[in-house]
Amino acid sequence: MPLEVQVGPPTLTINRGKTFLVTELDGSVSNATEQGLFSNDTRYISRYQLYLDGYRWILLNSGAIAYYAERVYMTNRALATEHGAIREGVLGLTLERIAREGIHEDIDIHNYGATRACFNLELLLRSDFADIFEVKAKRFLRRGSIDTQWSYERQELVNCYVHEDFQRSVVLRIEGGEVKARYANGRITFPIDLEPGGSWHTCCLFQLNKGERGGKHAGAVPQMCTRDLDKSKSAEHLARWKEVTTSITTSNEDFYRLYHQSVEDMAALRLKCGEENKQELLIAAGVPWFVTIFGRDSLIVSLQNMIVHPEFARGTLERLAELQATEIDDYRDAEPGKILHEYRSGELAHFHLIPHTPYYGTADATILYVVTLHEAWKWLGDDLLTQELWDAARRCLEWVDRYGDRDGDGFQEYQTRSKDGYENMGWKDAPDSVMYPDGSLVKGPKALCELQGYAYDAKLRAAEMAGRLGESDLAERLRQQAAELQRKFEEQFWCEDIGTYAYALDGDKKPVKTIVSNAGHLLWSGIARPERARRVMQRLLEPDLWSGWGIRTLSAQNPSFNPFSYQNGSVWPHDNGIIALGFKRYGFADEAARIARDISEAASYFMYYRLPELYAGIRREPGSFPVQYLGANVPQAWAAGSVFHLIRAILGLEADAGEKKLAIDPILPHWLQEITVSKLHVGKASADIRFWREGDGTRHEVLNVEGELKIERREH
Repeated sequence: MPLEVQVGPPTLTINRGKTFLVTELDGSVSNATEQGLFSNDTRYISRYQLYLDGYRWILLNSGAIAYYAERVYMTNRALATEHGAIREGVLGLTLERIAREGIHEDIDIHNYGATRACFNLELLLRSDFADIFEVKAKRFLRRGSIDTQWSYERQELVNCYVHEDFQRSVVLRIEGGEVKARYANGRITFPIDLEPGGSWHTCCLFQLNKGERGGKHAGAVPQMCTRDLDKSKSAEHLARWKEVTTSITTSNEDFYRLYHQSVEDMAALRLKCGEENKQELLIAAGVPWFVTIFGRDSLIVSLQNMIVHPEFARGTLERLAELQATEIDDYRDAEPGKILHEYRSGELAHFHLIPHTPYYGTADATILYVVTLHEAWKWLGDDLLTQELWDAARRCLEWVDRYGDRDGDGFQEYQTRSKDGYENMGWKDAPDSVMYPDGSLVKGPKALCELQGYAYDAKLRAAEMAGRLGESDLAERLRQQAAELQRKFEEQFWCEDIGTYAYALDGDKKPVKTIVSNAGHLLWSGIARPERARRVMQRLLEPDLWSGWGIRTLSAQNPSFNPFSYQNGSVWPHDNGIIALGFKRYGFADEAARIARDISEAASYFMYYRLPELYAGIRREPGSFPVQYLGANVPQAWAAGSVFHLIRAILGLEADAGEKKLAIDPILPHWLQEITVSKLHVGKASADIRFWREGDGTRHEVLNVEGELKIERREH
């Protein structure tokens, strides 16, 4: 029997809200790495190490016991001290941490030896207060100054960074030790004297502040020890989250575990939207690099979560509307009506050294805003929300026609105007991700194929909302615009010689005939003609694109192909989830299920069944396994949410909460014999539905309905 392979980054990560900690497996933070304790785009701790009389402890094992907590077990090497020798392995050290806005750390040591053990526990601590952009780029420029203060009486260490009016500080408070610690040479030292069978415990509380020390922005630190983890506020929040989200049971263990891990990842990435008790939530895009609000990512995650927690969309839509651009700002690539790409709050953003205040360099978020508002209306049935945000949606549509279509040809194009702007503004936003078939880079303005599909979909959805709001003339105009866009799109983007749509039109309006996964998004949006949709599906499943672990971003036949790259041949789970929905839309249920199996089986190799942002696009063959992309965010929101799209594709779930209806079109594959969906919310109602295979068909049974909801099965 072959050994089981587990794939994942060689680090420990915990997070809560905008605070996250990335460490080595032994809980340490190594120097000159991307690790550390971060909050609000600032690294507060850049070095952390525990020593025993100057020697490092030996790691036994470690793991994240919840998304917000971790535990590390270590022991000692043989050690000579002035009080006598300590044999190897007689001391057990347990390091436990729980995250909130700050970190509560417990250190416990037990003497399992037969003799007394006297030694010093040393904690090395450094703070560089680097901006997260500098950490990622590994280029750090010190601008301000750092001051360190130690109070023996308060048992408190304060590291403070000041650069003009930008101030950050971390306060480490030590509690619970029987003997007071001392500080010198950058190390906190605890003198420890343990009789045989004796134990020692202390708490280290890390408070992260905006300002020099403990101001109104001080981050809350969990007060209880991690031994009471199940009673913590984080545990309570997770339990409440599981109560309000859709759950599943299924005969397929991989699919079950992937789904439930993804639900927890969504909990891990929640950000508060406004006041503490406000129900609306946002989603952070991913840890470690994207713990902030995004446009595209937050909207796609909201779409994914319609079958799990449709309320996610409410907070996202409201917050993005608040930040919708109102003026032209070339540095930030902003135009009236545009939805932001990314909002940052670190030192570089504070001094406008980067345009992310917020930055609007995205070509798709503004279009997807309209799509998401319509989908939220369908699942929530909240006419008031639609009315409240209709002006924002109207501004999005105006941007699509005036600024998204740069030259008035009816297509969506992009090109940055900022000296620090992004070369590419679709979801594949790496600088090298848009290329010709010969591998050379495309010059802009670039009209990506999926942008046209999104615009077509958005106009049809907006037409339905406009009709509901009594704007019949606008509704008719939008439908006509969508029809004309579809006609022109088919004329200029279809490439008979490659059997699929062009990746884009380049700056000269010539089709870029590169084979990429983006064409699958056209099926999701519905812009493709049915006969051509079949050819797109078939092309996507050719071996140069289909790896066996999912559909690659770029054909292996392209000179730029690299399965280990960011977007030129890797596999992105969210991309595959969207493609699966597109397959289902055009009736390719078996092919949608094939993608679902690829992604769920790939997930079974990753630690905790936690899908990363992306993984390598290597070919699946006997003895192979998915390969980690080391820079991937884990957890990552739209990667986790991909399984929700896959379930929706398999079951064919479509809601109309206003009419109190749920349409289903279930076609279970052979590898998913049975699945029960519980607490599926449509408007104010919820349903429990069981689906199972019987012969070559799929049957269903409505187990329970709370509220008023009619479940209708679509017939083919």
